[in-house]
This record gives sequence, C-alpha cells and structure tokens, in this order.
Amino acid sequence: MPTASCCDGPEVTPKQMSAVMGYSKEDIAGVIEGANMGLGCGNPVALASLKPGETVVDLGSGGGFDCFLAAKHVGKDGQVIGVDMTPEMISKARKNAGKMGTTNVEFRLGEIEHLPVADNCADLIMSNCVINLSPDKLQVYREAYRIFKPGGRLSISDVVATAPVPAKIRNDLALVAACVGGAATFDDTKKMLKKAGFHKIKIKAHDNSRNITREWDPGKSENFMDYVVSAYIEAVKPM
Repeated sequence: MPTASCCDGPEVTPKQMSAVMGYSKEDIAGVIEGANMGLGCGNPVALASLKPGETVVDLGSGGGFDCFLAAKHVGKDGQVIGVDMTPEMISKARKNAGKMGTTNVEFRLGEIEHLPVADNCADLIMSNCVINLSPDKLQVYREAYRIFKPGGRLSISDVVATAPVPAKIRNDLALVAACVGGAATFDDTKKMLKKAGFHKIKIKAHDNSRNITREWDPGKSENFMDYVVSAYIEAVKPM
C-alpha cells in the first residue's frame, strides 16, 4: 500500500479509507483492484449530481477510481477525461480501463495548471485532494473556467485551512506531500474562485473530516488538525 502521503494512512486499506471518505460499498466493489488507491479526502462523485451524456474532467485522476464511478453516471453517451501529471499513473489508469472494458473514459498526461483539454467542453470538473498540492491554485481555477461550458460545475473535495497555516507547517515538505502544508484558507479559496470568474460558490467542511485527516501527518509532529479540514468546494461558471 502507498505510504502516508496525500490523504491516506498506513494503518488502513484503500477500501477502508474510501469508506471513511464517503464511498458506498457498491462504489468500492464496482471497480477493479488497483484503481482505488485509498487516496483522497472525500467523495466528489457523490457531490456531482452527474447526468447521462455529460462530459467530466477529473483533475489528478490517479488510478482512475473516481473516473470509473463517474463513467457509470454519464453513460455511453457521456465522456470522462482523467488528467494526471505522472506517466506512471496514466499508464496504470489506462490499464485499469482496459481491464474493466470501459469505453467512455480516457486518460491524458498533463498538469492541472495547464489542462490538455479544449475550451468550453466540460459540464463538470471534479478533483479529490489534489488542488491543495498546486503552488498556483488561481491558475488551476482559471483553467477549469476555460474548459467549462457555460453553466459548468465544480465538484471538488480538498483540504482547506480554517486559519492561516503556520510557516513551520507550510514549509514542511512531508506535510505538503500529505495534503496539509499547501492548503489555502476558506476566504482565499473563495477569492480565487471569484477572481477566476465563478459564482454560486459553496465551501463546506466534510462531516467526517477529523476521521479522514487524523492519519495525514507522517511524523505526527504537528497539530495540523487545528488548521485544516477536509471540505467540499462547489462553484458554477455563469451562463
């Protein structure tokens, strides 16, 4: 199993961690081994209210778990595009798609600050505990706005700071990798989304946030739970 980084813990299995994050037994059982890596801080697919025929883009798609779940909702007339910055993950996700026989999902190599996706094509963008890792979150939101159709919806599960994160935590590379050090505050996240052009912005802490976050500090050296929560972020591109 992966080491404790980006929202997973060494003492739980991927299936157990996914259950804590809000995935159903059917969700977890519905994908092949290896697609669900137990990484994340919520269930953005459940938040998304996907409809048949929609086009979905997943930022930081990993092994493809959320993409495969979304693909079932959008159906054969819909499309899911997973974007990841590592060739290893793209290769893994494509192999998983082949094993599952999924035909409405594709995986593209790219950075979330510079998405390999055309303008005005996405109905929904989801992401699970990835945007906090970006050093330029505003650019991520601007790219999301660019690829959205009018009325496009953000469905994001991410780590958000409830207070300014101390420099000791922000500069700890282990805590940055564990999805803590790079978290933006609620207010800063709202300001960035507004600056990118979004409206109908909602940011709400996950009901199970403390159980999700308790294993994130690799060294158990900082009381970071005083500063961050797992949260759902929603916003809409105006019509």
